[in-house]
Amino acid sequence: MKFKKSLALLIIAASFLTACSGGDKNEAPAKDEPKQLIVSTFAIGEDEVNADIIQPFEEANNCEIILETGNSGERFTKFSTNPNSGIDVIELAQNNNAQAVEAGLFEAIDSTKVPNLDNLIVPAKELSDNGYGAPFVVNSLGIIYNPQAAGMEIDEWSDLWDSSLAGKIAIPDMTITYGPHMLHVASDYAKTDITSDNGAAAFKAIEELKPNVVKTYTKSSDLANMFQTGEISVAVVGDFALPVIYKAQPDLSYVVPQSGTYANFNVINVSAASENKELAYAFVNWRISEEVQAKTALSLNETPTNKNVQLDEATAKNKTYGEIAERAKSIDSSFVNKNLDQWINQWNRIMNQ
Repeated sequence: MKFKKSLALLIIAASFLTACSGGDKNEAPAKDEPKQLIVSTFAIGEDEVNADIIQPFEEANNCEIILETGNSGERFTKFSTNPNSGIDVIELAQNNNAQAVEAGLFEAIDSTKVPNLDNLIVPAKELSDNGYGAPFVVNSLGIIYNPQAAGMEIDEWSDLWDSSLAGKIAIPDMTITYGPHMLHVASDYAKTDITSDNGAAAFKAIEELKPNVVKTYTKSSDLANMFQTGEISVAVVGDFALPVIYKAQPDLSYVVPQSGTYANFNVINVSAASENKELAYAFVNWRISEEVQAKTALSLNETPTNKNVQLDEATAKNKTYGEIAERAKSIDSSFVNKNLDQWINQWNRIMNQ
């Protein structure tokens, strides 16, 4: 009996000591110092990115995200030159992403740590299953213009070659995401399959277009100012840039020609050199979550790749969704990357001299 009584007293004492030392489940544990996660991303809609993507993740994961921003080509070049720069997660356009995969710069994604991969739309899931990472948005190419300043209605790609548009058009430079897509458009104008001549006919069409082109741009965000100042009346642009342009110039018209367009997936991956892979995986999973993609469809004009996000008619406007998605063609990233250096040199000789 004495033994049982002593044991009971010991248990009571131990319980008291545990409570005094912070063992109470209702008492908040001391917070660890926030971990840092370096994310390389696109330089567009930074306020919206912070509000809808970054801050909620930081709060939920007790971390601090450091953003490196710029266009896809610039960031890919910097990352490939120095993969040990400290970047944990990087978002790239499809072509640059394929280059990074081929160079072995990414961690092979463990799908068990990114459960939202199972919720991707079919073409995005195919890219993921083939080892290219997690596609988080699909966008495509269109034409935005000022009808009054252009002096004509534009509804097809061939209209860009109309002589009445001399000195009025801006097109993407070959060094950015939609440069190769613009070359595909030119090849279509020349009625030639670009893979049959590696772009020879397309460049002849680009030479024909040159008198109409006042600017080849490397930052789509610059188009807003160009429209405002009257420097341009027409631009070929990816639909992701529309909110920034419309914010500055709401009376512009946007058209995706019935003949079709070319699509691009932006893809997120974990750096092979990351020392913070668990948190990096969590961020990738967050970026393709239904919660985030429903928000960014509105705030960033991002067409979701999570199949659980359904857009109403108003939200789907000016996105690669529904009817536009059905006529959006893909480009062969391997083919583009094989020819890109040559294309950039030829482009510069024609457009930038």
